[in-house]
Amino acid sequence: MKSKKQFSREAASFVLIFGLVLTGCGSKKDRDSSREAAVMNEEGRYDPAITITIAKQLDENAGRYGDGEDINKNPMTELAEEKLGIKMDTALLGGDADNYDTKLRLALTGSEKLPDVFPVYGTQMIADMIESGRVKAIDDDIEKYMPDRLKEIYDKYPQSFYPVTKDGKTYGIACAPALTEGEVMIVRQDWLDKLNLKAPTNMDEFESVIKAFTEKDPDGNGKKDTYGFAYTGNGLYNSGWVADPVSLFSANTGKHIPGSWEEDESGKLTYGSIDEGNKKSLERLADWHANGWTFQEAAATGAWDAMNQFTEGKAGIFIGRPWAVDSVRDVTSVAPDAVIKTYPNILQDNGEPTYQTAETNDGWLMFNKDFSNMEAFFTYYDWMYDAAFGTGDFQYGYLENYDYDVVGDKVVFDSTLFDPPVTDPFMPGKSTVLKNAPAIDTMQDYADAKEGKEAKSSTQMRAAAAFETAPDTAEGYVVAHEHRDEQLPNLFNGEPTDTMKKNWEQLQTMEKQVYTNIIYGKESPDAFDDFVRDWKAQGGDEITKEVNEWYKSVK
Repeated sequence: MKSKKQFSREAASFVLIFGLVLTGCGSKKDRDSSREAAVMNEEGRYDPAITITIAKQLDENAGRYGDGEDINKNPMTELAEEKLGIKMDTALLGGDADNYDTKLRLALTGSEKLPDVFPVYGTQMIADMIESGRVKAIDDDIEKYMPDRLKEIYDKYPQSFYPVTKDGKTYGIACAPALTEGEVMIVRQDWLDKLNLKAPTNMDEFESVIKAFTEKDPDGNGKKDTYGFAYTGNGLYNSGWVADPVSLFSANTGKHIPGSWEEDESGKLTYGSIDEGNKKSLERLADWHANGWTFQEAAATGAWDAMNQFTEGKAGIFIGRPWAVDSVRDVTSVAPDAVIKTYPNILQDNGEPTYQTAETNDGWLMFNKDFSNMEAFFTYYDWMYDAAFGTGDFQYGYLENYDYDVVGDKVVFDSTLFDPPVTDPFMPGKSTVLKNAPAIDTMQDYADAKEGKEAKSSTQMRAAAAFETAPDTAEGYVVAHEHRDEQLPNLFNGEPTDTMKKNWEQLQTMEKQVYTNIIYGKESPDAFDDFVRDWKAQGGDEITKEVNEWYKSVK
């Protein structure tokens, strides 16, 4: 194999060629080889090499390729062929998630073959794939070929199998299930210090801080050009990602957060957006909006752009995942003395925690019914996990000089510290069947590093290194770990029910409209009561019944 240092680091433009033919970019001979059972030699390598065709969302084709490289020819794909005898042949489809689904659906309804392995992100698409008969049940394959260490991971997330299960059969697996890092409150600490304030711990304190951030000139420029809180409201007021206002609703609803189905005291699922506590939060947000203490264009702004209000030095608080600290670090370009710090989210008035949506996987992998090399797939999949476990080929990461480097006797992960430094490097974890490299428990890695525990895997080493290169971000992960029990998975993750298929879009539009109208002062808080009544009458009650029938069947 070529030394990884020999591969070009230079970024290069490339042409992505894709169409409706989802069978990949290889030759017919390569594609047909994946339909025949492969044989592994004594060295753990398939000889001759086999090809597994996959599909991937085009805008997930991240990483910067060198000259002559692309999604199918790069250091990661070459290493897979050399070590495992497996060629991963990827077709890039659609510009975003919606376009990707369109491409899959065109193949599903047309005469084109599906790839051997492909990710699916929506439960309706999963149901359609199963109904089509063009994907395979993999229960026997899981039993025979999934390594024990991966079975242990999947056993922790049994709910991840619900969407891909029908009539007792399993038609796919979740994409690298793990509890994604929780959201934390990200604050301009220098503003708190200047105004002699402490980070807020409840709704009243939150109000006092955002008022002060708006009215007391925290940036000291003599202008009224700052405000307290940036968030997104162009969805259902629960982004589950960044610029998320959901904790402000949870302050009055507890576990029944907007957009999510959670159990009530009787064990039945209820829809959080209709919980009566939301009315109190909406009234509070309306008052803050009227006073200019919050981002005024929230309802028309996506999560990332809303977060950028912090980067631009306008907002003092937003709520997001710990990595978002790195994303807003450029605030120092407009405020050189800016200091960023992470805190836990506020509590309910009764002292109980507020809650947020938990993400345990991003999509599911499904398999062509004619794909016969499931053992080879699980060999590849397990190989990808070596970096998370710190075993095999990937003790420090995937590729030296790309996602890590050894400088002297030290392993470094910040590419600007490589020898020589690298800017915008190729990201090997993105050049796989998944969007991101598998992880086991990111938050735990940072908590262990904080306690000084020995780092053995690459993810643990990265966490330890972050305390040197980005301590504010690393501390955010520790805060998230301390509050991991406040993350709630949406307990309904099945195919849309019959009434949902007919009425859900209308109900969601109604929900978004009334929430926004109340916050913007176009309707009184009493409009929430009318919304709940109408929601129930226009299909909500029937949907709740159907959701609970589904829940009973899978639980």
